[in-house]
Amino acid sequence: MMELHILEHSLKVASIAKEGIQICTHGLIKLAFLPSKTRCKFFSLTETPEDYTIIVDEEGFKELPESEHLSVAEATWLALNVVSGGGSATNSQPIGVTKIAKSVIAPLADHNISVFMLSTYQTDFILVRERDLPMVMHTLSSEFTLLRVINGETVAANSLGVTNGFVKPKLVPRPIIHPLSSPSNMFCVTSLDPDTLPSVATLLMDVMFYSGGMKEPGASSEDSGHIRFFSFSLIEGYISLVMDEQTTSRFPNNVLFTSASGELWKMVRIGGQPLGFDECGIVAQISEPLATADIPAYYISTFKFDHALVPEENIQSVIGALRTNESAGQ
Repeated sequence: MMELHILEHSLKVASIAKEGIQICTHGLIKLAFLPSKTRCKFFSLTETPEDYTIIVDEEGFKELPESEHLSVAEATWLALNVVSGGGSATNSQPIGVTKIAKSVIAPLADHNISVFMLSTYQTDFILVRERDLPMVMHTLSSEFTLLRVINGETVAANSLGVTNGFVKPKLVPRPIIHPLSSPSNMFCVTSLDPDTLPSVATLLMDVMFYSGGMKEPGASSEDSGHIRFFSFSLIEGYISLVMDEQTTSRFPNNVLFTSASGELWKMVRIGGQPLGFDECGIVAQISEPLATADIPAYYISTFKFDHALVPEENIQSVIGALRTNESAGQ
């Protein structure tokens, strides 16, 4: 039986406006590059054309200043992690969002539970609001062994005393009502050894904070369909990076763990305007058709948009499958 681990981190999800990033840089550099100076165990930063999205535990959140440029989602979020049989989350291969589409993501959407996804090189984190946890556990307990992680040890999660009074939801089709777009960049999902982080720290700082305004010679960045997208996570000592091919090529050889096949991913962006946190089922709408087609995907939710990364050779069929689903909803 698959295990669902409820991690011990209490997480905040926040957005930093582009024009306010310098107010937070001090804290962000500490969280990303000087983890020994903070007690933070879960930190993720994703830059999109709209803003920077931060997911961080309570210790890490203390490093961020109060600012009008920082918007924080009101709820506290918990991270769930699906582990195939007994292995620890970090040494088993990531299961991929499409592998959990039908067992985790769809049932939560059917129960009106909003999820926020963060796929990393190592694993997939499903974020749910802390207050939804009883319902989450009730919904998933038949499919999974539920374990809580406490001080690094996994212990059986008690069922929080929720047994009756839940109505089985009516399953409804999930038409895609948000516009989809696919930028022209190709992306790499990769990682690096924390010990080599100092050797590329200045390059990473440049990419994180200073490359946004810099036009590559000859590139009219947004016109050509390229978008600015960069994601860095340092979670329980593991680093994950998502960046486009051009950015990846700036790194010295042999620093990044790139898969032997050197595979590249294309992105589908979901949302024409900020999606907000209360709408359910967006991840399900996207991941279910991908699961049906057996296409692997990484999925990164940000404060305003959602992003699915699929293998470059599958992008046309993915857009086709999602468009079919989209028109059905009109």
